[in-house]
Amino acid sequence: MRRMKRMKRQRGLTLLELVVAIAVLSIGSLAALRSSDQARAAIGAELPRLLADTAARNRAQELQLLGPFANLPSVVKIGPMDITLSQTRQRTQAGLVKTTLLAQTPSGQKSGLTLYLPPDIPGAFR
Repeated sequence: MRRMKRMKRQRGLTLLELVVAIAVLSIGSLAALRSSDQARAAIGAELPRLLADTAARNRAQELQLLGPFANLPSVVKIGPMDITLSQTRQRTQAGLVKTTLLAQTPSGQKSGLTLYLPPDIPGAFR
């Protein structure tokens, strides 16, 4: 009989254990939710710079195909953004054209590249 009473008392969770378990799980859930929100915000803030980088790389490819003096638009649209592209040219002592590209989003993020291109690309489409 005593064994039966002792076993009944040991079965199940007490109310205090249940409250502590719920508190620990809720704190863990809140921490996970907060970290995922911070990661999403960081990725969202990175998008304009990534689009500017893509525009600069695209322009570099165009200049490699068409030559450093190709007449290309100064604003391109990638996704939802109009990206402004600027370039400076300078002749090097070796006869190449040093072309510096700068792509800038409306929010101010920038990306730049520097290319060394031959002054005239044979077979370039114009």
